[in-house]
Amino acid sequence: MAAEDSREAQRGDEHEESSPLLQGKENDGKICSKGDSKAASLVPPPTAEEYGWTADGLPVSQGSVIGEPIRRNQWNSGLFTCLGRNDEFCSSDLEVCLLGSVAPCVLYGTNAERLGSAPGTFSNHCLTYLGLYFVGNSLFGWNCLAPWFSYSSRSAIRRKFNLEGSFEAMNRSCGCCGSCIEDEMQREHLETTCDFVTHVLCHTCALCQEGRELRRKVLHPGFNAQPTVVMMPPREQTMGRK
Repeated sequence: MAAEDSREAQRGDEHEESSPLLQGKENDGKICSKGDSKAASLVPPPTAEEYGWTADGLPVSQGSVIGEPIRRNQWNSGLFTCLGRNDEFCSSDLEVCLLGSVAPCVLYGTNAERLGSAPGTFSNHCLTYLGLYFVGNSLFGWNCLAPWFSYSSRSAIRRKFNLEGSFEAMNRSCGCCGSCIEDEMQREHLETTCDFVTHVLCHTCALCQEGRELRRKVLHPGFNAQPTVVMMPPREQTMGRK
């Protein structure tokens, strides 16, 4: 009896294997798998542009690879462009030149006021500069103390608008100073030192250049830029007779 049961089980297995329904399902599965493999081979692999990644595995952001140094912007006018540029800010440039020559404390105060519009910014910076100006001229005969106080505004302007510093400009022109820069922190220290040297040696020209830059990019805090709506009364209406 056991032998007969095992023979019947083997026959059932052979019947199931030779069943046309099962064979059709297996064939369909093979066809589908072949079709999927062909379709997968026809579809091109995704490129780096679709996902925004480079071949090295670094993400692309705003057209440049993250981690690369950002290109600095140029100043709107040169250090020794005393009269400014012949554009719509020509009259403002002449005012900056006049203030830098006659009243540098006022020019420095307005520059600081445009950088930080906190209440009392102009008076705090202007009066402090004026005191250092008088002490330096009285003791040493020239304005040697105020640049120690005012050079930080040049560094703030350079950082705020991503401007090219004096050290980077010298390195770009001659290429002799790039080997001494190890990281961004060291480059910033060198740029800050160059800002201080610029204020000591060319103090008036530096103040005027910063004033021209700020007046082209930052509105004065006292300027009300909100639009004003003027209501005009309606005209007199008369009844016409036919």
